[in-house]
Amino acid sequence: MGYFLYRIVTSTPSKLTMNVLLGCAYFTGIEILFRMTKGGLAYEASKYLVVVFVLIGMFYRGVSGKGYAYFIYLVLLIPSIIVASVTLTLDAKFRSNITFVLSGPVCLGLAALFCYDRKVTYQQLHKLILYILLPIISTTTYLFLYTPSIKDRLSGTASNAALSGGFGPNQVSTILGLGIFCVVVRLVLKSPNIFLKSLNLILLAAMTFRAIVTFSRGGVLAAGLVIAAFFATVVFRLKVKRLIPLFGSVFLLVSILAITWVVSSNQTRGLIDKRYANQDALGREKEDLTTGRLDLFIEEVDGFLESPFLGIGASRVKNKRVQETGQQLPSHNELGRLLSEHGMLGIICILILIFKPLTLRTNNRRNIFFFSFLAFWFATINHSGIRIAAPAVLYALALLNVTHDTSQNKRSIRNRNIQPQIASEQ
Repeated sequence: MGYFLYRIVTSTPSKLTMNVLLGCAYFTGIEILFRMTKGGLAYEASKYLVVVFVLIGMFYRGVSGKGYAYFIYLVLLIPSIIVASVTLTLDAKFRSNITFVLSGPVCLGLAALFCYDRKVTYQQLHKLILYILLPIISTTTYLFLYTPSIKDRLSGTASNAALSGGFGPNQVSTILGLGIFCVVVRLVLKSPNIFLKSLNLILLAAMTFRAIVTFSRGGVLAAGLVIAAFFATVVFRLKVKRLIPLFGSVFLLVSILAITWVVSSNQTRGLIDKRYANQDALGREKEDLTTGRLDLFIEEVDGFLESPFLGIGASRVKNKRVQETGQQLPSHNELGRLLSEHGMLGIICILILIFKPLTLRTNNRRNIFFFSFLAFWFATINHSGIRIAAPAVLYALALLNVTHDTSQNKRSIRNRNIQPQIASEQ
């Protein structure tokens, strides 16, 4: 934290944006490691630090006037706090409950406001992906050290905290899914030699294995969706003659994933196959494919129907579940939570989040990760909400204005200018 704050505060204006984004990227990747080891300053520390970094960036560099929609989005979150002050029960911890449900949306709104139409080069974008990836490699290493033997910790086909570093399998699976995507990007676009290809294949196999054996499907399926969006974009952008090397990378990718699945099935004694087939340990098909998430979403829709204009108030959905069932069940679907707790204002928020990036895309198609970043955000908020900073930061990165590396262009122009001068002197 001190390192990045120092880099941001002391950086020159030309480097400030990149230093802010690097800090956000790093704490996005390391958030789960801090949580599972209790090594962070606070449970929500990564979200808070992302907010601090982007606020400093806004103070020095301002924001794009075209991103006003995200300012409106942030303002629309405020009424739910006022409503919650009336609807939450007396035994509910008002401050902690409000910050728990709104820290993610606020982090997303501020990060999006800072990143909207802000220029970065392709090389800088790849550096951001690397800064997200490196801490996730550390997280993967920790998981192998925490649970070196998979077979000794098997407990049916439900999500397994013992195989997830003693922490929430859903969040661990999500961050490992993000790591898988980052490794695939490095494998396809940043592995010019055999050594780097081999290294990235090993990392890919390790992360995929640990993501699968959490028995939490959300992060793995999200990774598949994001990678599919990435390949679809790359194939569409490349010329035919450059597709052959890409097919080679795809073959390596599919091969290593197939081998990893076989190993995972062996290590889990076939339970992982039943998990993805929606079966219990005895092979009986489960009634609910969503493991209770659909029921939670229906409850949130009921909350919207109960108070469709201003909603039932921030964190009231969780508060009602405690009253009715005695269980502390937070929302797993951010869209449903926005509907129930913010009412019609939540619908406006959803429309802003979906359509504002698309309007940016119509004028700037250079960000090849645009659909991948948005796919990760959309997939994650529908199975895990915004419990971690990753979906908020990835959404914001989709709004960057990616440009070509100007240093190479300047160097080529300089060389062309020098050559005639040398010829005239000779």
